[in-house]
Amino acid sequence: MRKYLAEMIGTMVLVLMGCGSAVFAGNAADALGTGVGTIGVALTFGLSVVAMAYTIGNVSGCHINPAITLGVWMSGRMSSRDALMYMIFQIIGGIIGSLILVLLISTGGHGGPTISGANSFDQGEMAQAFIAEAVFTFIFVLVVLGATDEKKGAGNFAGLAIGLALVLIHIVCIPITGTSVNPARSIGPALVEGGQALEQLWLFIVAPFIGAAFSSLVWKTLGGGR
Repeated sequence: MRKYLAEMIGTMVLVLMGCGSAVFAGNAADALGTGVGTIGVALTFGLSVVAMAYTIGNVSGCHINPAITLGVWMSGRMSSRDALMYMIFQIIGGIIGSLILVLLISTGGHGGPTISGANSFDQGEMAQAFIAEAVFTFIFVLVVLGATDEKKGAGNFAGLAIGLALVLIHIVCIPITGTSVNPARSIGPALVEGGQALEQLWLFIVAPFIGAAFSSLVWKTLGGGR
């Protein structure tokens, strides 16, 4: 149970910090001059992963992302039961993080266009969004599988490598979808946001899982499999 709770807490922190930065400080031209823009939001997501990797990494491995869990499971590094429980607790953590954001907004103000940092894509750009989420999840999970490999991995630097990879992905993908590459990161905010975010949620579940599955197969080809 400890590792499941760790995944829940880690995902909660990722959603609260990452989506919170988009909600409260993502607008680079806000009236208070506190906006951080795309780079700032990207760094927040990446640093959240780094922080959690060195906090709960020794407890659960710090997946905090169902797509990563899928890739790890397909690589034979965890049982089916653990994979399912990880995903469930990650989604719960994402919902908790989103509810905390709603609480913060309801007790104050914010200048952003979203109350949850939910992912979305513009009308007529579904193909672009799907390709982006699948490809960038593929890259992210490949980094995770490589960095955490017992024999070929980055050891104690794995958390840093993974966090920086997420920063890079966000810099490119934020203008396209707001960047998910993580179904749990999308489910919680979409449930809170409703409307278009909820209607488009399927893409932010299906595309990352496809990218993660392909990533697992590629990593096995590269020699990461056992």
